[in-house]
Amino acid sequence: MKLHASITAVQGYVPDYILSNFELEKMVETNDEWIQSRTGIKERRILKGEGLGSSFMAAEAVKNLLKKKSISPLEIDLVICATVTPDMIFPATANIICDKTGMKNAWGFDLEAACSGFLFALVTASQFIETGKHKKVLVIGVDKMSSIIDYTDRSTCVIFGDGCGIVLLEPSEDGYGIMDSILKSDGVGRHYLHQKGGGSCFPPTHETIDKKLHYVFQDGQPVFKAAVKGMADVSAELMEKNNLKGNDVAWLVPHQANKRIIDACAHRMGVGTEKIMMNIEKYGNTTAATIPLCLWDYEKQLKKGDNLILSSFGGGYTWGAVWVKWGY
Repeated sequence: MKLHASITAVQGYVPDYILSNFELEKMVETNDEWIQSRTGIKERRILKGEGLGSSFMAAEAVKNLLKKKSISPLEIDLVICATVTPDMIFPATANIICDKTGMKNAWGFDLEAACSGFLFALVTASQFIETGKHKKVLVIGVDKMSSIIDYTDRSTCVIFGDGCGIVLLEPSEDGYGIMDSILKSDGVGRHYLHQKGGGSCFPPTHETIDKKLHYVFQDGQPVFKAAVKGMADVSAELMEKNNLKGNDVAWLVPHQANKRIIDACAHRMGVGTEKIMMNIEKYGNTTAATIPLCLWDYEKQLKKGDNLILSSFGGGYTWGAVWVKWGY
């Protein structure tokens, strides 16, 4: 029997502080109706506190997951952390998380694919399980987007929030787990969605800070078009490849970027709205954390053997879809 990487646990963490649309109305020229009609977002969570970064949220989620599963941190073999907001340029946030949670036997690294980061990390992690070399792998999607958002730019500040979602992968011989995936990327997207400052091309200077190059830049129209096409096409392609019809899919788990993108994707796949996982209204776009946070929110509704299509689109561009047969 083929070895599959099965998701055996999910966990999430979101900060306590809630930034509502009404609060944003006082910060930039926008309003609740405008934000909700265009994005579907009512509020988002923001991590407050001196020196608290992505590793803080991830460590909290990891501790809760290990406790929930009664697993020792020493049993974890590998940690892959998908993030565009690492604590520092180096060392990897994965390594900091391991240190904070006592995962002393695990090796780890960060993976950066923007909003598709979790799917890219999930597929990468699954290969380590499928070789038979690793027994317990943690895949973390975490972003403190508030650290790279300009709260005077109404085109981006209404969209993003902070949060973390995690899954535990273990080997399964029962035909459950990650069944197939299609992942894609195209560097042309860097022109429309990026953070220009802070890397080796534009290291921090007074000038880069004055020009606001250390914040997210997004050209909405081309990104929206590419996201609708990319997410819908790749999800439909994955279903066709595996002879899956809309009726065969229990849940579509889309990246929570924008409600209009999600609806268009579901329509193209022939999946009814009642089968869409959606929590964008309360968390906004948490980048690499959106998909695992959905799984965490909907965990009690999932049944063993359910077919899930995970679908995402992110800056770069990066996009993809993963077929998961739920394992518990």
